[in-house]
Amino acid sequence: MADSSPTVGELFKAKAVTDDEVNAAVEAYLTDFEAGIVPIADGYVVDVDAAVVKHLWASHVIANDESGPGLKRAAVRTAILLAKAQKV
Repeated sequence: MADSSPTVGELFKAKAVTDDEVNAAVEAYLTDFEAGIVPIADGYVVDVDAAVVKHLWASHVIANDESGPGLKRAAVRTAILLAKAQKV
């Protein structure tokens, strides 16, 4: 059976997730690399740790000490937007 959970990006496109909510998830991860599951929208959560670990580019950017804050933010945001949101 296929997983029908939407990605955060799909919810964003449908306007079910706001830019501020995505930014809050990014900040939660950048503040605490073990932030875990964070609310992303009304009725949805996302595991920001798993999102970054599963996204090869984002995990490399975060691990690279030479990556600047803007690049890290963009990488984490990309990983979160591509991650599956979980209904709560």
